[in-house]
Amino acid sequence: MVYVTDSAAARYERLAAEPLEHVARSQGGFWRAVRDIVAERHLLGLLVRRDIKARYKDSALGLVWTLINPLVQLIVYYTVMGQILGAARGIDDFAIYVFSGLTIYALFSEVLSGSTGAIVSNAGLVKKIYVPREVYPLSAVGAGTFTFLVQVGVLIGATLVLARPPITVDILYFFPAVLVVLIYGTAFGLLLAALNVYLRDVQYLTGIVLMLALWASPIVYGWTMVHEVFTRFGWPNWLLEAYTNNPLTLAVLGFHKAFWISGSASDYPEGLGLRMLIAILIGLVLLWICQRVFARLQGNFAQEL
Repeated sequence: MVYVTDSAAARYERLAAEPLEHVARSQGGFWRAVRDIVAERHLLGLLVRRDIKARYKDSALGLVWTLINPLVQLIVYYTVMGQILGAARGIDDFAIYVFSGLTIYALFSEVLSGSTGAIVSNAGLVKKIYVPREVYPLSAVGAGTFTFLVQVGVLIGATLVLARPPITVDILYFFPAVLVVLIYGTAFGLLLAALNVYLRDVQYLTGIVLMLALWASPIVYGWTMVHEVFTRFGWPNWLLEAYTNNPLTLAVLGFHKAFWISGSASDYPEGLGLRMLIAILIGLVLLWICQRVFARLQGNFAQEL
């Protein structure tokens, strides 16, 4: 009996002598986090599929709702804004113009709103198992991207029905526009997901910001209208530049450039491609910053949840 006690005491002494090591991934840096996420790509894929299935669980129409929702939005905006309020009189092919803007905005909205609540909605998993916590917001990004691709299919179908297919070199603007939205949506999604764990009001504030972003983007009105207003009232040019270089504004303009073939060069700011490239580079820096903030805040996720 004395031998067992001495052996246990010796083990405790050896353990006490061992230095404590911090095992949080935040110490490994940004690229370590990327490698850990890639290593868990199978889990990330499972979470994306789960989010897609859960969204329309027990629904008779299922994924058909991904087609119905944007079509209803299109009808409402086209009828109310275009016909009743007269916005369509100044914009040719107003239906395609509105639908293309709504499609890229919906991607940003899905990514940001889904990511913001991702940690809280997966509280059970966060408290029970340890995986890179970024996979939860990223699963919302994946699910939002899936919905977006379905809606792009509807948009292309609409251009074919209206005999205005986007068969021009400008279709290449599709790629930087999507990249801008994914980078900024992921960056802000990571930041807001972490903050939402500590302050649940963040998810409600995000909804308000997204509503304001919808009307602050040139979706149901033209960028030229904004330019004319600034000119008429003599507002400073830097304010117009700030509005134009807003990442969401650039993404909407890029999508218009890609799918709305009725537009002319005067409907867009000069150097749209260069502006989008600069926005992408700035967005990558922002993504790095937001991931580092997320990594610093994730240590107390389980306790806060």
